[in-house]
Amino acid sequence: MMCLLCQTENTIKFHSDKNREYLQCQTCQLVFVPPAHYLSAKEEKARYDTHQNRQEDQKYRAFLSRLFIPMRNLLVPRSHGLDFGSGPGPTLSVMFEEAGHFMALYDHFYAPNPRALDGPYDFITATEVVEHLHHPRMELARLWTILEPGGILGIMTKLMPEHKLFAQWHYKRDPTHVCFFSRKTFEWLAIQWHATLTCIENDVMLLEKKATKKHISL
Repeated sequence: MMCLLCQTENTIKFHSDKNREYLQCQTCQLVFVPPAHYLSAKEEKARYDTHQNRQEDQKYRAFLSRLFIPMRNLLVPRSHGLDFGSGPGPTLSVMFEEAGHFMALYDHFYAPNPRALDGPYDFITATEVVEHLHHPRMELARLWTILEPGGILGIMTKLMPEHKLFAQWHYKRDPTHVCFFSRKTFEWLAIQWHATLTCIENDVMLLEKKATKKHISL
């Protein structure tokens, strides 16, 4: 099957369980679930509706701060940002607004405003989003296109464990999680985009768009 990210046909069977199978691309190292195993849009939204994330929840804010703090430290005052996949209880956008920045929201289910994807933006955040993408090549390329030169795309997602640990990995048990990234996948993206990649711990990736390079689509 063709890889959902790099669109090569260099994929192999990686793992299977009673519910679905997983393929791995040998070019970009993305592990993904074939579309035949996707939930319906109704089923997917029903699962998201159970999320209890709230702006006043200090534990949730602390979780988001793993991306918020390093990004905030790189931004100039009054920057314009997009929170992509803002969810039913937007919170990261509020944190950036409290820090003096301007935010737009986009979410396929909760803030389906296509004009928000016109850009341009000084920074874009995608927290716990990329693992849900059904069309990662198209969706990530669009985000990169609307990012200003010198801008930052901040992504939070759990990175792939070793193959022998994948079967018991809690992250794959969520049926809405269909794309699993490794550090090598982000390194591949950085090469394609001529981006500077900064990896923070095991779940935060910052991709800086070089001001001196023209955008190159995937």
